[in-house]
Amino acid sequence: MKLIVDKAARLAELAAGQYTALLSNKPAAVLGFATGSTPLGLYAVLCRLHREGKLSFREATSFNLDEYVGLAPTHEQSYKYFMMQNLFSQIDLPLERAHVPSGMDVSAETLAGYDRAIAAAGGIDLQLLGIGNNGHIGFNEPGTPFESLTHVVRLTESTRQANARFFDSIDQVPTQAATMGIRTVMNARSLLLIALGRAKAEIIRAALTGPVTPEVPASVIQLHPDCTVYCDEEAAALL
Repeated sequence: MKLIVDKAARLAELAAGQYTALLSNKPAAVLGFATGSTPLGLYAVLCRLHREGKLSFREATSFNLDEYVGLAPTHEQSYKYFMMQNLFSQIDLPLERAHVPSGMDVSAETLAGYDRAIAAAGGIDLQLLGIGNNGHIGFNEPGTPFESLTHVVRLTESTRQANARFFDSIDQVPTQAATMGIRTVMNARSLLLIALGRAKAEIIRAALTGPVTPEVPASVIQLHPDCTVYCDEEAAALL
């Protein structure tokens, strides 16, 4: 595992460098994307580099980590909508190759089909991750088996509270999500995890230095052969 600690703006530039290097060497790379406030700085840099003609996603394919169950792709709080607003509409990634789990069809066949589609594309080359205050990656809440593939998870109350700021009220926050499983994530050739802010300091310490346990899902990244963790100084305060 490689740990990089710097200012948030600098971290976004450094993380974007991984995409530039990957797509330069492998234009048809398969990218795993994430949502939430954490990757916004990175996405802004990727969009800028594309506008400047320094980065193309034209031959790439992407798979997002997760989606809320019950939200249509056009819903303003759906993760498909988030990706369209913050990345897909500003780069040249073909939309037919920009995959986000369905929040409307969470049948066993559709969920299994997401993993099959990833495998058919050649597997994910670079998977972007954030980390929840309870250690979740994707929406894999504490206790999720490390062998899990794409599945539906019931969101913990702490996760719903943390995401309530994006909705008018906690009552509007979905109670379930479709998410890549931990095995799905770990199958990626490289992982890139970003953590920002003092609120993430305790969970970052547990994830990076504590025991590898399903009770801290992100701790599994300690077992990955190629993982880079980007933390600002506040998130790294307890390391």
